Amino acid sequence: MLGAIIGDIAGSVYEGRNTKDYNFEMFPRRSNFTDDTVMTMAVAEWAMKNDINADADVQTRLLEETMVDMAINVPCPMGGYGGGFHTWLFHPERLIDYHTGKPASGRCPYNSWGNGSAMRTSAIGWLYGDMGTTLRVAETAAAITHNHPEGIKGAQAVSAAIFLARNGASKDDIKEFITAKFHYNLDTPWKYLHKTYGWDSNCQGTVPQAVISFLSSGDFESAIRRAISIGGDSDTLACITGSIAEAYYKSIPEYMVEKAMSLIPARFKKVLEMMGEKWYCYDKNIL
Repeated sequence: MLGAIIGDIAGSVYEGRNTKDYNFEMFPRRSNFTDDTVMTMAVAEWAMKNDINADADVQTRLLEETMVDMAINVPCPMGGYGGGFHTWLFHPERLIDYHTGKPASGRCPYNSWGNGSAMRTSAIGWLYGDMGTTLRVAETAAAITHNHPEGIKGAQAVSAAIFLARNGASKDDIKEFITAKFHYNLDTPWKYLHKTYGWDSNCQGTVPQAVISFLSSGDFESAIRRAISIGGDSDTLACITGSIAEAYYKSIPEYMVEKAMSLIPARFKKVLEMMGEKWYCYDKNIL
């Protein structure tokens, strides 16, 4: 999951001022983690203590409690939650039941297909031993807010790509699975995206582009550079791309690891340790 955090931090200053320069400065002075990392950590905390065989309402209630607790206790120094999700987190009394158009009785999904469901699921790709469970848990993690089919699909696609990458699948195999299962077009050349891509905060306008940035890369750093330099929602694009690239390349440059670890709070470091991420950190005391 450190790959997702690094992508988020690297993209944090470019979200509001996009760059098309592949050789951009990786970590300008104001670089820091955003809401993408906060919610990635929340889902990871939940997934590690969640009983996947429990009643669906029990699982969802635990996820809600974890996400709200993380948001309240770990404010993000960069970025900010989207309007619908901010209301869901902090002002549930303002939520509207989209089925009836009337005030909701509590926190409820709001039929979103935004990319927030996709960027927070990297832990799910690491934790389970089969694809079926991975996809099922990814749906639960998405549907608590992003219950639109595209919102669920985005979360499942990212989790599936990570699952395949960590289990040794080739890029061709990953591309074939994601294309067949989720019907994303992954044939668009990265160079074309680099010239034409603009802002899009939907899953369907973010997840394929993030996967293409990974597929066209040569190592972890080049994956991050490709994701950020196409423009758009830079922190989320790089967060998704970084999560897949970490699982595939199984190596992250030392300077990137050190930068991320210098910025994240102790609670996040504990989550990483519990997830077993200590194995590739160059300084084994960094956690």
